[in-house]
Amino acid sequence: MPRPIRCFPTPSALKEPLYICGPTASGKSAVALHLARVLGGEIVNADAFQLYRGLEVLTASPDPEELASTPHHLYSVIDPSENLAAARYRELALPVIHDIQDRGRQPIIVGGSGLYLKFLTHGPSPLPPADPDLRRELEALPLDELNRRLADVDPDTAATIDRQNPRYVQRALEVCIVTGQPVSRLRRSFSQDPGPLRGIVLHWDPAALDQRIRQRTTAMLVNGAIDEVAAHPKLSTTASKAIGIRQIRALMNGHIDHPACEEKIVIATRRYAKRQRTWFRRESWLTPVPGHAPPEEILRCCDCL
Repeated sequence: MPRPIRCFPTPSALKEPLYICGPTASGKSAVALHLARVLGGEIVNADAFQLYRGLEVLTASPDPEELASTPHHLYSVIDPSENLAAARYRELALPVIHDIQDRGRQPIIVGGSGLYLKFLTHGPSPLPPADPDLRRELEALPLDELNRRLADVDPDTAATIDRQNPRYVQRALEVCIVTGQPVSRLRRSFSQDPGPLRGIVLHWDPAALDQRIRQRTTAMLVNGAIDEVAAHPKLSTTASKAIGIRQIRALMNGHIDHPACEEKIVIATRRYAKRQRTWFRRESWLTPVPGHAPPEEILRCCDCL
């Protein structure tokens, strides 16, 4: 059950960032757009894949009309051949946020990439750099064995990570071995005390969110996502993790048909949304708000005006 809604105290200065978070397809962009118009704000992207240029339909980026109606930042700014990490995102986002504040405007940070948001609000995590020798050793192990070992040493991370992605599992296990501590514990102890933070997390009944995911997936495939993937045969390791890339490539190669492609994207998106909900439940500073609530109700609840 979602936590009961609590309201923010009225902030002393509207320049402090307001974070709009939630799982994929929860309506974050629409809420952020309304709040930006009412609060005199500017929207800053915190979605790892919407940063990439040329994948706007696939990643459900704001459409041209929305982008033109309110200032948006950090959308379609990275070439999809480039790798990207949370630390680099922080380096990109902080100057943008500070510029918005300096101009007396309200920064509204919107996205569902939990680690990117965590780096932005709490600073870099204490995770160690890669160990090349250990990484080669882990890469030689089957995925089932990697998952088994990770579950033994860090069950919390094993329960939330994408266990079908070898790179994620290898990295989590590598950190556990190098530091002697679970990744989940390290990520709870980010280096900087962020002070007071303002933010909401949109929540939906899982069945309702599943329907929204299905509708968006259908529209995505109809409106050009296949063409976007076809136009980018060489993607960076980071960009290639976007949901839909692998499934659409399988469709293009004739390995699956269109209905199967759509269903596989829905399933992958549903799993990702579940991991996002788990992540955001741990962020106690976020105020839960029903995703179906009208924007005006969200404003009243949060007492942002």
